[in-house]
Amino acid sequence: MRRITAVLAGALLLLSTSLVAGCADKSAQPAAASGAAEEPLHVGYQRFGGLSLVKARKAGAPGTTWSLFESGPALTEGLKAGAIDIGQVGEAPPIFAAAGKIDFRIIGTSAPVPKGEAVLVKASKGYTSFKDLRGKKVALNKGSNVNWLLVRLLEANGMTIKDIDVQYLKPADARPAFDNDQVDAWIIWDPYFALAETPGVKVLVDATGLANNREYLLVSPQALKTKPGKIREFLKTYRQVTDWGIANPDERVKILAPELGIPEDVARRALQRSAQPLAAITPEIGGELQQISDGFTDLQLIPVKVDIKARVDEQFSDLLR
Repeated sequence: MRRITAVLAGALLLLSTSLVAGCADKSAQPAAASGAAEEPLHVGYQRFGGLSLVKARKAGAPGTTWSLFESGPALTEGLKAGAIDIGQVGEAPPIFAAAGKIDFRIIGTSAPVPKGEAVLVKASKGYTSFKDLRGKKVALNKGSNVNWLLVRLLEANGMTIKDIDVQYLKPADARPAFDNDQVDAWIIWDPYFALAETPGVKVLVDATGLANNREYLLVSPQALKTKPGKIREFLKTYRQVTDWGIANPDERVKILAPELGIPEDVARRALQRSAQPLAAITPEIGGELQQISDGFTDLQLIPVKVDIKARVDEQFSDLLR
């Protein structure tokens, strides 16, 4: 049992390591001249997100650089710093980033992934519904996709955020707090979710019927000006690799497990529920994001109303349909 715990702890440590990308100011770069060679693309990714498979298969164009981020909010900071051109996040990070005056455009999304995030509790505590967490300590990463799931869970159960004791913790801090009963519940996404599914841990509820939990592709406006060809080329590759992974789940697991630093059975469980096809960004999906944004504003989780629909850019949607 100690050996299993050590393996999982080591895997979580690997998952929680963030690679710091260079933060050179790209604001002074001119738009690419007609016929001029474009600079390589700088890609930000998170462990397990769809981009992980592209990186693991070394499918990016020569010169593509990769920067690892622990969470969506950290990745949007990379966009702000000019360290990356493009990256993938969940539902909430674009909204919190927009509220923080970070400039970006949303150029793609995925099919819904509602089973890829959930509320975890210890089975021994006897909780049977989210209402049982009234007055309890609930951990989650602020500004990540699970932040919206929390809002929807509160609404669905006739509760407010004041009814629980929210503990804003990053995954690397939330896992030991959960394991050691310092918090009563943990709202988390894959693959951290799959890693935490050990004996005695119960899935209280996932996002089914509550949140779509899509992935979103964000790109800097500067990259749209200077690297449109590289972006288009990258999206073609991303689509091909994603489709290949869905058609070849066993091979996908064997490639991704070492990249993620987790056992194959954990990777397989997470991928079965969380790996979804890419999808084109549309005004309707922009409206879906706007609803989330307005919900955060109403609850004063963000300080200003954000027009997230205005960030939708459909110019690459032909590649993702």
